Amino acid sequence: MQALTSNSFHFQGQTKVYNGKVRDVYTLENDLLVMVASDRISAFDHILPKGIPYKGQVLNQVATMFLEATKDIVPNWLVATPDPAVAIGVACEPIRIEMVIRGYLAGHAAREYKAGKRMLCGVALPEGLIENDRLPAPIITPATKAEEGHDEDISREDILARGLVEPEIYAQMEQYTHALFQRGTEMAAARGLILVDTKYEFGLHNGVVTLIDEIHTPDSSRYFYAEGYAERQANGEAQKQLSKEFVRQWLIENGFQGLEGQAMPFMPDDFVQVISERYIELYERITGLAFQKADTQNIVARIENNVNAYLQNS
Repeated sequence: MQALTSNSFHFQGQTKVYNGKVRDVYTLENDLLVMVASDRISAFDHILPKGIPYKGQVLNQVATMFLEATKDIVPNWLVATPDPAVAIGVACEPIRIEMVIRGYLAGHAAREYKAGKRMLCGVALPEGLIENDRLPAPIITPATKAEEGHDEDISREDILARGLVEPEIYAQMEQYTHALFQRGTEMAAARGLILVDTKYEFGLHNGVVTLIDEIHTPDSSRYFYAEGYAERQANGEAQKQLSKEFVRQWLIENGFQGLEGQAMPFMPDDFVQVISERYIELYERITGLAFQKADTQNIVARIENNVNAYLQNS
């Protein structure tokens, strides 16, 4: 099995490329974007040293399913998926705010709460919660979208005070975020899962707020298994989950949280295999479909051929 960790594609009409932590985005001359989901994996805003086979395919196909299932709520950027790991869509002017929404006290929010904080991004949290408790209602805890380095928590008030986005646009983003989270929650519940938290990114296309990037994938979301949730919570046990939180926990246990002076731990091959299997499991659980592994003998040639064939025929 090969993993796609770095590449330099040459697509028809290509004008520039942006290499993100996980995705590589190629801009074409006709205002289209080609987004390649690599097999890189990041945690604590650092790229881990080994790629995860089939991870990019899982991300792309899960995101495609949810983008199709939510286009009645908000317009999105997606036009086509000519390859299992590639999405093509319209170029938008990105709004540099991640709309993080949380239905449960988990992950970053739980760590902040455990540290004694009761205000997260301007939102008050009640006393008496324990990790993974359901919140009284979903809360939006935005983050600034950094070009490099760490994203930073920010409140709604600070976003507006700093003029990062127009008030009416931000209000629409909030509305879309709640509606998307509700749809994602319902779709997860139908598959025996709980959508714990997630994030959405938006841009402007011809002045219209448009959903961009991926949604409801294991990179952007956290899922618990619904079966046994209440019992595990009552017993103070860790929740069984499908997300990359277990990767973060493994890093923490091995002395890495992305802080200055910390060294990235060595990733054994058996742990890489476990991560790959977890991603595939989430795909099958959330879609109800058997995962069809794409040919990985020559991933770069496969992607380049599929994308260029689509562009020539579109």
